[in-house]
Amino acid sequence: MSLYAAYAGNLDARLMTRRAPHSPLRATGWLNDWRLTFGGEHLGWEGALATIVEAPRSQVFVALYDIAPMDEDSMDRWEGVGLDIYRRMRMRVHTLEGEEAAWVYVLNGYEGGLPSARYLGELADAAESAGAPHDYVMGLRKRPC
Repeated sequence: MSLYAAYAGNLDARLMTRRAPHSPLRATGWLNDWRLTFGGEHLGWEGALATIVEAPRSQVFVALYDIAPMDEDSMDRWEGVGLDIYRRMRMRVHTLEGEEAAWVYVLNGYEGGLPSARYLGELADAAESAGAPHDYVMGLRKRPC
């Protein structure tokens, strides 16, 4: 199994059960010195798509999943890896048990553009369902769209 760090809609364990049914949630944690942002407005049907960029003193809340080999291709297809929308990137996730190496999906596009209100609401709901701190969830809900 490989470890995947979800930071956007895939924070929702119910959604991940449909996308990767053989891949259980392991833990939650943080990507330190990264921030959640949006880009690729021309790629999405409803505005810009979630991604992460390096940013000192910032953090992104993540859910860690043990991705079974039979679910990896499905996840890559869902995230548009074959269409060059997202790419995989490996990084360190900080959890209560220590650091874990995991992969994330990062947008192949420039930062910029606004997400739709619906999409941003889904991300906030997903973060809340995964146990993100209240101030993190509220920060998502108050972002411009």
